[in-house]
Amino acid sequence: MYVRSTPTLLDLLIAWRGSILPYIAGRAMVVAAVSVLAVLVAHRLPGDIGGGAVPFTLIGLSLSIFMSFRNSACYDRWWEARKLWGQLLIETRSFARQTAHLPPAPREAMLTALCGFVNGLKARLRGDDEQATVAAWLPAPAALNPTDAALREVGRHLSALAADGAISEVRHSLLEGRLTAMSGVQAGCERIKSTPLPFAYSLLLHRTAWLFCLLLPFGLAGSIGWWTPALSLIVCYTFFGLDALGDQLEDPFGREVNDLPLDAMTRLLERELLAAAGRTDLPPAIEARDHLLM
Repeated sequence: MYVRSTPTLLDLLIAWRGSILPYIAGRAMVVAAVSVLAVLVAHRLPGDIGGGAVPFTLIGLSLSIFMSFRNSACYDRWWEARKLWGQLLIETRSFARQTAHLPPAPREAMLTALCGFVNGLKARLRGDDEQATVAAWLPAPAALNPTDAALREVGRHLSALAADGAISEVRHSLLEGRLTAMSGVQAGCERIKSTPLPFAYSLLLHRTAWLFCLLLPFGLAGSIGWWTPALSLIVCYTFFGLDALGDQLEDPFGREVNDLPLDAMTRLLERELLAAAGRTDLPPAIEARDHLLM
């Protein structure tokens, strides 16, 4: 995630890092080349070779409305993912607080297993080696769903403590509720990860944006001449930029500039859980580098 203070006017004009420009530079170059070609053709042929700008105004209005619906849907996925990780922070902190009275050994084992759960969830969402990630915190986690195995390990400790009378049935039920909520966070993240927007929906938008941006110069060249490339690039920047931004927000768990900083959030949870377990050898917090927080 790209994080920085409120940009100045100069930043708005020249900022490259953190903007969507690197992702659409190739498409912008294609539109610029087509725009120059359209102006050259217009100089050789009389009249409006593309039928004028009115048809493109109507098409552009429809395309912008359609694009706003898609970007809203993509942002909803991004924001829901952020809320789920916020809920995970609440549940882990609450679990650590509500187990403060327990014996140190089983409590440390449970909080360490929760570290395995958090790191395993990040690995699962980013396509990393989930088994190896969880194995660093748990002995021999399940191969099918190592992240869920970490929660089952915590549940096993809770059941043993309840059987020994170390915690009451009420407290056991309360702590199990925390684990259930964490399992719900995992399921919610997996739902977002495994259910992208319908491909036909995105394909229709991509094709329409390309057709509009490639044909627009021919509609403008006859009336505005060499101003055509400039205006076409502005339109291209808007449409292709929103299109690329929607692609990034659709999968909020990736490593793009506008994706969620899962590394930093995971490290935050890990540090708090280890500190609650009495550990002093905490890993360093992850800070933003060049305004980029991963």
